[in-house]
Amino acid sequence: MTEQPTFKIKWIIDMIKEREPERTDLIKQLENSEIKEWFKQAYVRFVSGFKPNQSDSEWQFEECIELEHSSEGIIVLDILKDGRIGGIEFLNYIPHY
Repeated sequence: MTEQPTFKIKWIIDMIKEREPERTDLIKQLENSEIKEWFKQAYVRFVSGFKPNQSDSEWQFEECIELEHSSEGIIVLDILKDGRIGGIEFLNYIPHY
């Protein structure tokens, strides 16, 4: 039985340090995240996406930051209005991409 491949949060931290070094807020969030590694998948959620952008929702979208990883392709960070990372999307793992 083969082990399912994983992705380490450190790789995203390293990409931000290299390509968006002024985004120390994102680096700090990821360094402090309880999630350090996950099975490769299309989306990793850090904040509930229930009823996005509605007044009573935790998910209030602000911007996306795209990073390109040498083997994983384009990775998109969803940044919320309060500065938190709402989730991380791995476009290579979306079936229609």
